[in-house]
Amino acid sequence: MSVPSPQRKLRVLVVDDSALVRKTITDCLTLDPGIEVVGSACDPYVAREKIMRLDPDVLTLDLEMPRMDGLTFLRILMQHHPMPVVVVSSLAQAGSQVALDALEAGAVDVLAKPNGTMSVGALAGQLAHHVKAAAASVRFRRKIARSEPPTSAAPPATVRPSPPPEVPAAGARPGPYTGRVDSRQLIVIGASTGGVEALRTVLPNLPAGLPPIAVVQHISPYFSKAVAGRLDTLCPIPVVEAEDGMILQRGTCVVAPGDFHLALTWQGEGYKTRLMQTPRVHHCRPSVDVLFRSVAESGGKNVVAALLTGMGSDGAMGMEAIRKAGGRTIAEHEKTCVVYGMPRAAIELGVVDLVLPLPQIAGAIVDAVARKPLPSA
Repeated sequence: MSVPSPQRKLRVLVVDDSALVRKTITDCLTLDPGIEVVGSACDPYVAREKIMRLDPDVLTLDLEMPRMDGLTFLRILMQHHPMPVVVVSSLAQAGSQVALDALEAGAVDVLAKPNGTMSVGALAGQLAHHVKAAAASVRFRRKIARSEPPTSAAPPATVRPSPPPEVPAAGARPGPYTGRVDSRQLIVIGASTGGVEALRTVLPNLPAGLPPIAVVQHISPYFSKAVAGRLDTLCPIPVVEAEDGMILQRGTCVVAPGDFHLALTWQGEGYKTRLMQTPRVHHCRPSVDVLFRSVAESGGKNVVAALLTGMGSDGAMGMEAIRKAGGRTIAEHEKTCVVYGMPRAAIELGVVDLVLPLPQIAGAIVDAVARKPLPSA
């Protein structure tokens, strides 16, 4: 598998036991002029042969299939032939924990399988975006091996998938934060592709007793509740899916529900959530920019913002607003990003105070809450 050059289309293999779903996904993806579906497979055994013969850049993979389930195949694939995989499964629509297991096994993203009420046109842009994000995954970059001439920007040689995130073991969670917390202090985090696993590194390493935390992760509406539930089991603080009109409490974390923007306003006794289905921003709902801009206005210098892995530029303008208001801004370093898009956009805009690898971000958030000076360059 090679990183596609601008001169050739992104090559995709579709794996699903349903002929109708294979056709729907193929029709969706081929609407994008930058994508070519090079083949399809009805089960993992056929997929294995076609991967070796067709050398696709990205795989779309169902989880429920005959002869071998998709999760087992994914784990085998990541061990022997790591490549970008987007899971497209009805289990995601049910908020299944199996979908979370797929991310932990190495899938770049998980989407709900198209249903009979969803048109090809409505689905096409969403699928194409996630497939392109998977292809951009830093974890799977390899040297271009086809006929394209090398350039100074050529990606590094083969990179194995990232190791499991650094989640504290049972009994090894950080002790409670004992520093001063002002009532208007607030932590906000934005992420997209690869963000669910990145959050499994950052949030469990944040101590109890910090200001309220609000998270926007680009995610399907069927999946956000399961993600919040999984994070809740890992973290020393409660993690819940946000509901409209909640007053955020110190030492708690809310995750924006899929298909709803999340904004926060100051109500005197705390920050109040507002969920909206206003138009998508950067093709996303929820959007990091919507959250970040709202807290720049309501929290100003009291806000600590972190922008993690993700494709595109969502969050950069919101981070600019937070920094102009006097807040502290942190972005994930390229070397630990699954997709180095959103952090790069903010860095290139010049609105990031600290650029750090993922394992250091939790500590930087705590230092920012304690209002410690920025480290000298």
